[in-house]
Amino acid sequence: MKTGSKHSSKVSLGLKENWKQFTLLVIINGFVGGMVGLERTILPEIAEVDFGMAAKTAILSFIVVFGVVKALSNFYAGALADRIGRRKLLITGWLFALPVPFMLMYAGSWSWIIAANVLLGINQGLAWSSTVVMKIDLVGERNRGLAMGLNESAGYASVALVAFATGWVASEYGLRPYPFYIGIGLAGLGLLGSWLLIKDTIHHVRAESETSTVPRLKRLFAETSWKHPNLGSVTQAGLVNNLNDGLVWGLLPILLADLDFSLGLIGVITGIYPAVWGVGQLATGKMADHLSKKKMLFWGMLLQGVTLVLMGWAVSYLQFILLSFTLGLGTAIVYPTFLAAVADNTHPGQRAQSIGIFRLWRDLGYAIGALLTGVLADWFGIYTAVFAIGALTFASAWVIQLRMREKRYTQESKL
Repeated sequence: MKTGSKHSSKVSLGLKENWKQFTLLVIINGFVGGMVGLERTILPEIAEVDFGMAAKTAILSFIVVFGVVKALSNFYAGALADRIGRRKLLITGWLFALPVPFMLMYAGSWSWIIAANVLLGINQGLAWSSTVVMKIDLVGERNRGLAMGLNESAGYASVALVAFATGWVASEYGLRPYPFYIGIGLAGLGLLGSWLLIKDTIHHVRAESETSTVPRLKRLFAETSWKHPNLGSVTQAGLVNNLNDGLVWGLLPILLADLDFSLGLIGVITGIYPAVWGVGQLATGKMADHLSKKKMLFWGMLLQGVTLVLMGWAVSYLQFILLSFTLGLGTAIVYPTFLAAVADNTHPGQRAQSIGIFRLWRDLGYAIGALLTGVLADWFGIYTAVFAIGALTFASAWVIQLRMREKRYTQESKL
């Protein structure tokens, strides 16, 4: 205990006080997001063109694997962050990323694509979780929303940028191998930057723990998953958010191809959604520090639900551009607010684990979404899948409205 007090007296919490490390972590998370962008536009096309896959459930199998592995990695990252340190966890995450672009560009069978997504899921779970927790550690309570907005903005803006880039490269030079050269650079820079420039933040956690008034939760997994009114509301919304993202990731390129859009135009439409999602969080993250988190989550999920339903009726390029924009806006409203709300409702000493549990359920949404939409698309058609996921997202918004409390819930759950 004395050791913690000694070190905590030497550190200060705040964005201004820790801007150098914070900025480096923003850049590193941009590289993390870029790794997902490698697949965003062209992997469904590779499945059909290179491997002759027609069934939507089979094509979306890579998202199922990615989602499950990333979710489990998130969960264990929460515990490992306290045990081995945030920095070591970040470096370990990048080591898993190094083989991914090579496996994607030279895969001779779909099983290699699946294997690459296992490694990518581990990379995303460990590396993204590390940057999230480290930024929250650095800034303290006052700027959590802004911190998460900057973190998620960097990550998803990079998803969009790389999705644009791979779509253009693929349209000019072919689906493989050239688009995946980008991934080699991202993985190399991410690993070197994490190893040479990033410092651990455990002492910032100890400093905040000395003054925190948030009680510890006795049943952390159950409380974060559902029993705690605020944490449970946030967690279910996170799962549904990534469930509908799994739909957009896996089926939207196929839907657009069926409507005879070119690969370049598909890249623009699929790239606008994460671009708005990413850039929008620069504003919505700061808003979450000042506005009602409950209202932001409700309206953000409601906007996503309405947009997805309307997407089922869209036919023109302009319509899809506008809907991709509004879907990105709805996601930008909720994404940094999720993490800020989880941090608000957990003790600093339990924060990493609680965020890991939230991210476990949130990213299981990828797998559930890919399975559900794949089955619905194969049995009833793509449009039925789009309408069903839109309705589910709409329902999630009302769970937040009816269950979540406006003010921080500082008592142990009585449910």
